[in-house]
Amino acid sequence: MTGTGTVLPAAVMRVRELALSAACAASVRAAAKLGLADVLDDQPATVDELAKAVHADPGALRRLMRSLTCFEVFAEPEPDKFVHTDASRLLREDAPRSLKHILLWGTEPWTWELWPHLDQAVRTGKNVFDDLHGKDFFEYLHEQWPESAEVFDKAMTQSSKLSALAIADRLDLTGAERLADIAGGQGTVLATLLSRNEKLKGVLFDLPAVVAGADERLRAGGALADRAELVAGDCRREIPVQADVYLFKNILEWDDESTVLALRNAVAAGRPGARVVIIENLVDGTPEMKFATAMDLLLLLNVGGKKHTKDGLLGLIGQAGLRVDRVSAVNSYLHMVETTIPG
Repeated sequence: MTGTGTVLPAAVMRVRELALSAACAASVRAAAKLGLADVLDDQPATVDELAKAVHADPGALRRLMRSLTCFEVFAEPEPDKFVHTDASRLLREDAPRSLKHILLWGTEPWTWELWPHLDQAVRTGKNVFDDLHGKDFFEYLHEQWPESAEVFDKAMTQSSKLSALAIADRLDLTGAERLADIAGGQGTVLATLLSRNEKLKGVLFDLPAVVAGADERLRAGGALADRAELVAGDCRREIPVQADVYLFKNILEWDDESTVLALRNAVAAGRPGARVVIIENLVDGTPEMKFATAMDLLLLLNVGGKKHTKDGLLGLIGQAGLRVDRVSAVNSYLHMVETTIPG
């Protein structure tokens, strides 16, 4: 406000935009579902051409494209001629750094149901999903929304592909003979580490349904199968794996008690001197604060979990009995905490 109490026009515009900011997420989701980025090549295309390619109503598509160009997802350099932007190319299925499935996961139908209850979650500090559906989020996801569960698997694999090489560049595995990727999903990171370190053996540890869909390179007959073992289980119950390095990537996002429990299970499984490496998005000290804080609130809503601050995560690591050796950035949104199981 000014000294006279007059609201600045920029603030008015900003708040009005925020009030309808769901339209931005919905627009980008619609673009991904329609496959607009996939049908637009390097040549400009008209709305009619795009509508024909994605089987859409031209008038409605024109309105969607108008919204998308406001957010620099596609551009209209001349009337009715649409071209790619850096952002729209990331929605292509074949883009080397595609974010299509990550985008779809963040805008799945269940997310729209949860956001209006954020005030309740803030009051209670607990998730709202269990009360709405009477079941744990991931249990309900796999039982009732198999298509969304498939999107989740693809999104996690896509996310791992984006970070796996950066992790391999920064994680020193000198002297390690066996690495266990705890709750490692389909094993993209593990496969990358095995490919980079020819003498390393690895264990992919995750829930039975997840391990069943492991990266084909890790499964019987795969290129890395002779150095990989697939083990099913829940790290919050026990980690029945002996390893020199235990890797937790983007998994310690439950309530604090569950996070400490999972880490203590690694301590119980490993020998003194074994390393526990934790890779997470932090909600401080990151240039991607808007992304990190949004994910933090979504985790509160669906599983009662959180994205950690650096000090908060280090506190939980200490409760688990681990010695912190080093904290470093992996990329613009991931940090790596290297710890050791004490003697």
